[in-house]
Amino acid sequence: MTHSTHSTHLTTHVLDSTTGTPAAGVAVVLTGIDGTELGRGSTDADGRLALGPQQLEPGDYLLAFGTGAYFAREGRESFYPTVTVNFSVGDRPHYHVPLLLSPFGYSTYRGS
Repeated sequence: MTHSTHSTHLTTHVLDSTTGTPAAGVAVVLTGIDGTELGRGSTDADGRLALGPQQLEPGDYLLAFGTGAYFAREGRESFYPTVTVNFSVGDRPHYHVPLLLSPFGYSTYRGS
């Protein structure tokens, strides 16, 4: 059996689309689909975070963003207390999962 030597590195970037600025201090948790926690952290001043192991096995994962707490700190009402993004990992060397955020909506995509 051939074992892959590719290293998977997961990053995210959260942008507050209502202010046009990075969303600093957003708590993010990476889990396997079974709920096993694989990484946790908060976005930096530029809204960025790298987390999780250096290699993720192919499969499905979840990123949970603490959006309600972020907006509460900002003194703004929001509708989504948590945004959870379910994504699949294959055999790529890097995964980037950005989140464009507003108090009453969000979008995400597979970044590069």
